[in-house]
Amino acid sequence: MDIVRRDSVPAYVTLDGSEIREWVAPGTPGRRQSLAEATVPAGGSTLAHFHRESEEIYLVTSGSGRMRLGDEERPISAGDCVVIPPGTVHRLWADPGAALVVVCSCVPPYSHEDTVLV
Repeated sequence: MDIVRRDSVPAYVTLDGSEIREWVAPGTPGRRQSLAEATVPAGGSTLAHFHRESEEIYLVTSGSGRMRLGDEERPISAGDCVVIPPGTVHRLWADPGAALVVVCSCVPPYSHEDTVLV
């Protein structure tokens, strides 16, 4: 049994500008998907982007902000879940005052090579 604690996972910055901690990624158990926590700093945003192959699911666990998915933009906050189909441009903004924290599931796993900045 593999158990991974958040504190043991190093953070890195993805191409979209968010800070990521990957609990599950290629090279770990669960090689056909990835599970990560993304943090957008208070008042910050990610870059608009899409993934050629990966479908993503975002579960907001802390904070609030806005999500753009294709041509639609809506407010999001802790408890909201969004499915992002492959090829769909998306972007996050965190409201001022608190970071926006999102757990992201990707199938196939996240990779820089699959990410296209818009």
